[in-house]
Amino acid sequence: MDNKDLNIVVLGGGTGQGNLLRGLKKHTKSLSAIVTVADDGGGSGLIRAENRMLPPGDIRNCLVSLSDMDPIMEKLMDHRFESGSLKNQSFGNLFLLALYEIFGDFEKAVDHISGMIGVNGCVIPSTNEQIRLVAKLDNGSVAIGESNIAPTCITEKTFIKKLELIPSKPGASKKAIEKISEAEIIVIGPGSLYTSIIANLIIPEISEAIIKSKAKKVFICNIMSEEGETDRLDSYGHLEKIIDHVKTIKIDYMLINNKMIDNVILERYDKENKHPVYADDEQRVKIQELGVQIIEDNLLKVSGTGQIVHDSEKVAKILLDIL
Repeated sequence: MDNKDLNIVVLGGGTGQGNLLRGLKKHTKSLSAIVTVADDGGGSGLIRAENRMLPPGDIRNCLVSLSDMDPIMEKLMDHRFESGSLKNQSFGNLFLLALYEIFGDFEKAVDHISGMIGVNGCVIPSTNEQIRLVAKLDNGSVAIGESNIAPTCITEKTFIKKLELIPSKPGASKKAIEKISEAEIIVIGPGSLYTSIIANLIIPEISEAIIKSKAKKVFICNIMSEEGETDRLDSYGHLEKIIDHVKTIKIDYMLINNKMIDNVILERYDKENKHPVYADDEQRVKIQELGVQIIEDNLLKVSGTGQIVHDSEKVAKILLDIL
Protein backbone atom coordinates (compact mmCIF):
# COMPACT_ATOMS: atom_id res chain seq x y z
CA MET A 1 0.00 0.00 0.00
CA ASP A 2 1.25 3.46 -0.89
CA ASN A 3 1.77 5.80 2.08
CA LYS A 4 -0.64 8.27 0.49
CA ASP A 5 -3.49 5.80 1.07
CA LEU A 6 -2.81 5.22 4.76
CA ASN A 7 -5.69 6.11 7.08
CA ILE A 8 -4.22 7.92 10.07
CA VAL A 9 -6.22 9.39 12.95
CA VAL A 10 -4.65 11.81 15.43
CA LEU A 11 -6.42 12.57 18.72
CA GLY A 12 -5.59 15.56 20.85
CA GLY A 13 -5.69 19.32 20.83
CA GLY A 14 -3.49 22.35 21.23
CA THR A 15 -0.17 23.14 19.60
CA GLY A 16 1.19 19.59 19.94
CA GLN A 17 -1.48 18.13 17.70
CA GLY A 18 -1.17 20.92 15.14
CA ASN A 19 2.60 20.52 14.97
CA LEU A 20 2.34 16.76 14.35
CA LEU A 21 -0.26 17.27 11.61
CA ARG A 22 2.17 19.50 9.70
CA GLY A 23 4.59 16.60 9.45
CA LEU A 24 2.04 13.89 8.67
CA LYS A 25 0.13 15.77 5.93
CA LYS A 26 3.12 15.39 3.60
CA HIS A 27 2.82 11.61 3.71
CA THR A 28 -0.87 10.73 3.46
CA LYS A 29 -4.09 12.10 1.97
CA SER A 30 -6.22 10.19 4.50
CA LEU A 31 -5.41 12.12 7.66
CA SER A 32 -8.03 12.93 10.29
CA ALA A 33 -7.63 15.11 13.38
CA ILE A 34 -10.13 14.46 16.17
CA VAL A 35 -10.00 17.53 18.36
CA THR A 36 -11.11 18.26 21.90
CA VAL A 37 -13.81 20.93 22.36
CA ALA A 38 -13.56 21.33 26.14
CA ASP A 39 -11.69 24.67 26.02
CA ASP A 40 -13.42 27.44 27.96
CA GLY A 41 -10.69 30.08 28.26
CA GLY A 42 -9.38 32.96 26.16
CA GLY A 43 -10.99 33.97 22.89
CA SER A 44 -12.47 30.52 22.32
CA GLY A 45 -14.10 30.56 25.74
CA LEU A 46 -15.60 33.98 25.07
CA ILE A 47 -17.12 32.85 21.76
CA ARG A 48 -18.40 29.72 23.47
CA ALA A 49 -20.03 31.68 26.29
CA GLU A 50 -21.56 34.43 24.15
CA ASN A 51 -22.60 32.46 21.07
CA ARG A 52 -23.19 28.90 22.33
CA MET A 53 -20.80 27.61 19.69
CA LEU A 54 -18.18 24.95 20.35
CA PRO A 55 -14.81 26.53 21.17
CA PRO A 56 -13.01 27.10 17.85
CA GLY A 57 -9.37 27.60 18.93
CA ASP A 58 -7.95 24.06 18.70
CA ILE A 59 -10.08 23.36 15.62
CA ARG A 60 -8.69 26.48 13.93
CA ASN A 61 -5.13 25.47 14.80
CA CYS A 62 -5.58 22.04 13.19
CA LEU A 63 -7.23 23.54 10.10
CA VAL A 64 -4.27 25.87 9.61
CA SER A 65 -1.79 23.03 10.18
CA LEU A 66 -3.44 20.83 7.52
CA SER A 67 -3.86 23.60 4.98
CA ASP A 68 -1.60 24.55 2.08
CA MET A 69 -2.88 28.10 2.06
CA ASP A 70 -0.88 31.18 1.13
CA PRO A 71 1.44 32.29 4.00
CA ILE A 72 -0.40 35.61 4.27
CA MET A 73 -3.71 33.77 4.63
CA GLU A 74 -2.16 31.60 7.34
CA LYS A 75 -1.07 34.72 9.21
CA LEU A 76 -4.59 36.10 8.77
CA MET A 77 -6.19 32.94 10.23
CA ASP A 78 -3.94 33.17 13.30
CA HIS A 79 -4.03 36.97 13.62
CA ARG A 80 -5.18 38.29 16.98
CA PHE A 81 -6.69 41.76 17.19
CA GLU A 82 -4.68 44.14 19.34
CA SER A 83 -7.27 46.62 20.56
CA GLY A 84 -10.94 47.37 21.05
CA SER A 85 -13.72 44.91 21.83
CA LEU A 86 -12.02 42.27 19.66
CA LYS A 87 -8.70 42.46 21.54
CA ASN A 88 -6.97 39.04 21.76
CA GLN A 89 -9.63 37.44 19.55
CA SER A 90 -8.31 35.65 16.44
CA PHE A 91 -9.61 36.23 12.92
CA GLY A 92 -9.85 32.46 12.34
CA ASN A 93 -12.14 32.06 15.34
CA LEU A 94 -14.43 34.78 14.00
CA PHE A 95 -14.34 33.21 10.53
CA LEU A 96 -15.62 29.95 12.03
CA LEU A 97 -18.23 31.83 14.06
CA ALA A 98 -19.55 33.56 10.92
CA LEU A 99 -19.85 30.24 9.07
CA TYR A 100 -21.51 28.66 12.10
CA GLU A 101 -24.14 31.42 12.11
CA ILE A 102 -24.69 30.95 8.37
CA PHE A 103 -25.11 27.16 8.47
CA GLY A 104 -26.29 26.68 12.05
CA ASP A 105 -24.05 23.64 12.44
CA PHE A 106 -20.46 23.59 13.73
CA GLU A 107 -19.30 20.55 11.73
CA LYS A 108 -20.71 22.08 8.53
CA ALA A 109 -18.84 25.30 9.32
CA VAL A 110 -15.59 23.33 9.75
CA ASP A 111 -16.20 21.41 6.50
CA HIS A 112 -16.84 24.62 4.53
CA ILE A 113 -13.79 26.43 5.86
CA SER A 114 -11.73 23.29 5.10
CA GLY A 115 -12.68 23.57 1.44
CA MET A 116 -12.07 27.31 1.35
CA ILE A 117 -8.49 27.14 2.69
CA GLY A 118 -7.45 23.87 1.05
CA VAL A 119 -7.22 21.51 4.02
CA ASN A 120 -5.48 18.21 3.27
CA GLY A 121 -7.40 15.85 5.50
CA CYS A 122 -10.28 16.13 7.91
CA VAL A 123 -10.71 18.10 11.15
CA ILE A 124 -13.46 16.80 13.43
CA PRO A 125 -14.67 17.89 16.87
CA SER A 126 -14.73 14.88 19.19
CA THR A 127 -18.31 15.75 20.19
CA ASN A 128 -20.91 18.25 19.04
CA GLU A 129 -22.18 18.74 22.58
CA GLN A 130 -21.20 21.53 24.94
CA ILE A 131 -18.96 19.77 27.46
CA ARG A 132 -17.09 20.90 30.57
CA LEU A 133 -14.15 19.22 32.21
CA VAL A 134 -14.28 18.36 35.91
CA ALA A 135 -11.04 17.46 37.71
CA LYS A 136 -11.11 15.69 41.04
CA LEU A 137 -7.89 16.55 42.84
CA ASP A 138 -5.70 14.65 45.29
CA ASN A 139 -6.52 17.07 48.12
CA GLY A 140 -10.27 16.48 47.74
CA SER A 141 -11.00 19.69 45.84
CA VAL A 142 -12.87 19.80 42.55
CA ALA A 143 -11.95 22.11 39.67
CA ILE A 144 -14.65 22.75 37.06
CA GLY A 145 -13.79 24.06 33.61
CA GLU A 146 -10.68 23.45 31.50
CA SER A 147 -9.20 26.87 32.21
CA ASN A 148 -9.55 26.42 35.99
CA ILE A 149 -7.86 23.04 36.36
CA ALA A 150 -4.15 23.87 36.12
CA PRO A 151 -4.45 27.16 38.08
CA THR A 152 -6.29 25.35 40.91
CA CYS A 153 -3.62 22.64 41.06
CA ILE A 154 -0.88 25.27 41.16
CA THR A 155 -2.60 27.43 43.79
CA GLU A 156 -3.54 24.52 46.06
CA LYS A 157 -0.26 22.64 45.42
CA THR A 158 -2.06 19.45 44.48
CA PHE A 159 -2.44 17.10 41.52
CA ILE A 160 -5.18 15.75 39.27
CA LYS A 161 -6.62 12.46 40.47
CA LYS A 162 -9.46 11.91 38.01
CA LEU A 163 -10.91 13.73 35.02
CA GLU A 164 -14.65 13.63 34.27
CA LEU A 165 -17.11 15.34 31.95
CA ILE A 166 -20.34 17.33 32.25
CA PRO A 167 -22.48 15.75 30.85
CA SER A 168 -20.86 12.47 31.88
CA LYS A 169 -21.60 10.63 28.62
CA PRO A 170 -21.73 13.07 25.72
CA GLY A 171 -22.32 11.59 22.30
CA ALA A 172 -19.31 11.45 19.98
CA SER A 173 -19.25 12.97 16.52
CA LYS A 174 -20.46 10.30 14.07
CA LYS A 175 -17.72 11.31 11.66
CA ALA A 176 -15.09 10.82 14.39
CA ILE A 177 -16.33 7.27 15.03
CA GLU A 178 -16.30 6.52 11.29
CA LYS A 179 -12.71 7.74 10.93
CA ILE A 180 -11.54 5.71 13.93
CA SER A 181 -13.17 2.57 12.49
CA GLU A 182 -11.37 3.12 9.16
CA ALA A 183 -7.97 3.95 10.69
CA GLU A 184 -4.86 1.84 10.20
CA ILE A 185 -2.98 3.76 12.86
CA ILE A 186 -4.42 5.80 15.75
CA VAL A 187 -2.09 8.38 17.25
CA ILE A 188 -2.78 9.64 20.77
CA GLY A 189 -0.99 12.91 21.53
CA PRO A 190 1.16 14.84 21.87
CA GLY A 191 -0.62 17.51 23.88
CA SER A 192 -1.74 18.40 27.39
CA LEU A 193 -2.25 14.99 28.99
CA TYR A 194 -5.54 15.70 30.73
CA THR A 195 -7.14 18.67 28.98
CA SER A 196 -6.26 17.68 25.39
CA ILE A 197 -5.74 13.90 25.35
CA ILE A 198 -7.75 12.32 28.17
CA ALA A 199 -10.52 14.87 27.52
CA ASN A 200 -11.12 13.03 24.22
CA LEU A 201 -10.62 9.51 25.55
CA ILE A 202 -13.25 9.80 28.32
CA ILE A 203 -16.00 10.37 25.76
CA PRO A 204 -17.40 6.80 25.97
CA GLU A 205 -18.08 6.29 22.25
CA ILE A 206 -14.58 7.52 21.37
CA SER A 207 -12.83 5.13 23.76
CA GLU A 208 -15.10 2.24 22.72
CA ALA A 209 -14.30 2.84 19.05
CA ILE A 210 -10.56 2.93 19.77
CA ILE A 211 -10.72 -0.28 21.82
CA LYS A 212 -12.65 -2.07 19.04
CA SER A 213 -10.36 -0.80 16.29
CA LYS A 214 -7.75 -3.16 14.84
CA ALA A 215 -5.49 -0.21 14.05
CA LYS A 216 -2.08 0.15 15.65
CA LYS A 217 -2.39 2.50 18.62
CA VAL A 218 0.54 4.81 19.30
CA PHE A 219 0.93 7.13 22.28
CA ILE A 220 3.36 10.01 21.78
CA CYS A 221 4.65 11.07 25.17
CA ASN A 222 5.21 14.76 25.80
CA ILE A 223 8.81 15.97 25.82
CA MET A 224 8.25 18.30 28.78
CA SER A 225 6.01 18.18 31.82
CA GLU A 226 3.29 20.80 32.17
CA GLU A 227 2.78 22.83 35.33
CA GLY A 228 -0.58 22.11 36.94
CA GLU A 229 -1.15 18.96 34.86
CA THR A 230 1.82 16.60 34.86
CA ASP A 231 4.35 18.11 37.30
CA ARG A 232 5.21 14.83 39.03
CA LEU A 233 4.66 12.40 36.15
CA ASP A 234 7.47 10.49 34.43
CA SER A 235 7.02 8.71 31.09
CA TYR A 236 5.37 5.68 32.70
CA GLY A 237 3.12 8.01 34.71
CA HIS A 238 1.77 9.59 31.51
CA LEU A 239 0.80 6.17 30.16
CA GLU A 240 -0.58 5.02 33.50
CA LYS A 241 -2.97 7.98 33.68
CA ILE A 242 -4.41 7.13 30.26
CA ILE A 243 -5.01 3.54 31.35
CA ASP A 244 -6.49 4.72 34.66
CA HIS A 245 -9.15 6.60 32.69
CA VAL A 246 -9.72 3.99 29.96
CA LYS A 247 -9.17 0.64 31.66
CA THR A 248 -9.24 -1.69 28.66
CA ILE A 249 -7.39 0.44 26.14
CA LYS A 250 -4.44 -1.36 24.53
CA ILE A 251 -1.55 0.85 23.44
CA ASP A 252 0.81 -0.90 21.00
CA TYR A 253 3.66 1.62 20.87
CA MET A 254 4.90 4.53 22.94
CA LEU A 255 7.22 7.17 21.49
CA ILE A 256 9.59 8.81 23.97
CA ASN A 257 12.24 11.45 23.33
CA ASN A 258 15.74 10.45 24.45
CA LYS A 259 17.63 13.54 23.26
CA MET A 260 19.15 15.47 26.15
CA ILE A 261 18.05 19.09 26.16
CA ASP A 262 20.51 21.97 26.18
CA ASN A 263 21.05 23.44 29.67
CA VAL A 264 20.31 27.00 28.53
CA ILE A 265 16.86 25.90 27.32
CA LEU A 266 16.29 23.80 30.44
CA GLU A 267 16.99 26.79 32.69
CA ARG A 268 14.35 28.81 30.87
CA TYR A 269 11.78 26.01 31.15
CA ASP A 270 12.70 25.43 34.78
CA LYS A 271 11.52 28.97 35.56
CA GLU A 272 8.10 27.88 34.23
CA ASN A 273 8.22 24.69 36.35
CA LYS A 274 8.45 22.50 33.24
CA HIS A 275 10.88 19.59 33.17
CA PRO A 276 12.04 16.92 30.67
CA VAL A 277 10.15 13.64 30.45
CA TYR A 278 12.58 10.80 29.74
CA ALA A 279 12.47 7.05 30.44
CA ASP A 280 14.87 5.26 32.78
CA ASP A 281 15.32 1.49 33.09
CA GLU A 282 12.64 1.13 35.79
CA GLN A 283 10.08 3.04 33.73
CA ARG A 284 10.92 1.01 30.62
CA VAL A 285 10.23 -2.23 32.46
CA LYS A 286 6.88 -0.94 33.76
CA ILE A 287 5.84 0.25 30.30
CA GLN A 288 6.81 -3.04 28.66
CA GLU A 289 4.94 -5.01 31.34
CA LEU A 290 1.79 -3.33 30.01
CA GLY A 291 2.49 -4.87 26.60
CA VAL A 292 3.63 -1.59 25.11
CA GLN A 293 6.60 -1.47 22.76
CA ILE A 294 8.85 1.51 23.43
CA ILE A 295 10.38 3.54 20.62
CA GLU A 296 12.99 5.97 21.89
CA ASP A 297 14.64 8.44 19.54
CA ASN A 298 15.76 12.02 19.17
CA LEU A 299 12.31 13.52 18.71
CA LEU A 300 13.37 17.00 19.75
CA LYS A 301 13.13 20.18 17.74
CA VAL A 302 13.54 23.78 18.87
CA SER A 303 11.13 26.11 17.08
CA GLY A 304 12.03 29.54 15.71
CA THR A 305 10.66 31.08 18.91
CA GLY A 306 12.86 28.84 21.08
CA GLN A 307 10.07 26.46 22.13
CA ILE A 308 10.64 22.73 22.49
CA VAL A 309 8.40 20.76 20.14
CA HIS A 310 8.36 17.32 18.55
CA ASP A 311 10.22 16.95 15.28
CA SER A 312 7.09 16.25 13.26
CA GLU A 313 9.02 14.93 10.26
CA LYS A 314 10.93 12.42 12.43
CA VAL A 315 7.74 11.36 14.21
CA ALA A 316 5.90 10.97 10.89
CA LYS A 317 8.66 8.68 9.59
CA ILE A 318 8.51 6.53 12.74
CA LEU A 319 4.72 6.22 12.48
CA LEU A 320 4.95 5.17 8.83
CA ASP A 321 7.73 2.68 9.66
CA ILE A 322 5.42 1.04 12.21
CA LEU A 323 3.11 0.10 9.33
